[in-house]
This record gives sequence, C-alpha cells and structure tokens, in this order.
Amino acid sequence: MSERKTVIHNIAEVPWHELPGHHGGALSKLLVHPDTAQSRLIDHRISSYEPKAYVARHKHKVQEQIYHVLDGEGLFEFGDEKRVVRRHDVIFIPPGIEHAFYNTGLANLVFLVITTPVNDE
Repeated sequence: MSERKTVIHNIAEVPWHELPGHHGGALSKLLVHPDTAQSRLIDHRISSYEPKAYVARHKHKVQEQIYHVLDGEGLFEFGDEKRVVRRHDVIFIPPGIEHAFYNTGLANLVFLVITTPVNDE
C-alpha cells in the first residue's frame, strides 16, 4: 500500500462531474475522495444543482451521509416524507433510507455532501 500524503487543492482545480443517477445539471466536485485525495473513509463533495436538476431516489447499504445546504432551496424526499430545505439546513441520512433531492427553486442549489465510508459495501 502506498504512503498517503496531505492534500491541499483549491476547489477551482477540481472538475465537475454529473455522476450516475444525477440528472439535469446535478453536478458535483469530488473534493476529498479516493480518486482526488486517496481517502479511505471519507467522501466529501460540493454539489451544485441547476433549477429542475435532481438525484433520483436511492438508498445506501452501509453509508451514512450529511447534506449541508449552502445556498438555494430544494425539495428533499426521504421515506414517505418531503421537506423544503434551504440555506443552513443540515440533513443526516442513515443507511437504508430511500432519498432524493430536487432543485425546486429559482437559483442553483449548492450543498456539501459528506459520506462515510467511501464504498457502499
């Protein structure tokens, strides 16, 4: 196993990706991820969803997630519930909970995503 090192990069250096299950301009930058920082336990992203963009309903087997809304507003679905979320709302999603996130607002929905572990196995 190779030696891991401290990684410092600016957010502008990390490319945008439209990941599987993300639609309509739901983009993410993999800031701390096995591919960008050799992380083993943490996946830390910033996401920006254009109006009408979304991530389809899904659930994780073992991963826990946190969404921290930085700007904009959207509709967060989990289980049978729906909630409007906006700036400074923080969402914790335990494993096994079906969820989806839609930008229902007028401007970009920008939020941090923190996931552990990095793999859902």
